[in-house]
Amino acid sequence: MDLLPARRRRLTPRRLARPRLARAGAALLGVLAIAAACTASTHEEEPTTEALSEVVQPGRPGEENRTLSPEEYGPQSEWNDADVAFVTLMIDHHLQALEMADLATTRAQDADVAGLAERITAAQGPEIHALVGWLQGRDLAVPVAAAELDGTGPRNPGGAGSTGGHAGDHAGEHDGSTPHGMLSATQMEALAGATGAEFDRLFLEGMIVHHQGAVEMAQTAMVDGTDLYAGEMAADVASGQDAEIARMQQMLDGL
Repeated sequence: MDLLPARRRRLTPRRLARPRLARAGAALLGVLAIAAACTASTHEEEPTTEALSEVVQPGRPGEENRTLSPEEYGPQSEWNDADVAFVTLMIDHHLQALEMADLATTRAQDADVAGLAERITAAQGPEIHALVGWLQGRDLAVPVAAAELDGTGPRNPGGAGSTGGHAGDHAGEHDGSTPHGMLSATQMEALAGATGAEFDRLFLEGMIVHHQGAVEMAQTAMVDGTDLYAGEMAADVASGQDAEIARMQQMLDGL
């Protein structure tokens, strides 16, 4: 007995494709639905308020860190006399370093000394502008020599923080020690009058002491100051010049 139907439907490739297309279409719709749901969920979770800009100020030894708002970080931030003293004195300090570095362009014999002088100029020139900007942003007096260098002209001449002259002029007229490692006028004259190997030696010896004075000033500012930006500049000075002291000592030993 023949149990098979009299006529069989031929399943052509076209007929076979329809169920597959239907299943594929359903799967695609499902993927799109999931993507749409995820997108909607993402938009719903996005914050509707602006992000807050905060700055974390490292605490002093033994103290906790502080979280500051943009207002506390800017010119309205808390600053004190230690910050002002550091910024003002560091401007004069950097100006004398630029004078010393400029002498090296025509007097240095050792290529490493000449290269060091170029790096000092490249680093401390922009730092002077940053230091001047800190004072100007707080409406404080800018040293006359720095104001002239910055192209702004003297501000508050003779007032607090004003040197009344160039960095090398008020460093001292004697051969003894000067504040903050600054070279005296006599020492600057000796440096300007030297050439070749003698200049290299005087330059390195003077710049090592000069850098040591800057590091001490920066360390004092980091302990006694309260302004975040001034503290960051002090930290940069301390780390950068401390590393250069080690390199200069090696160079001096090799002369």
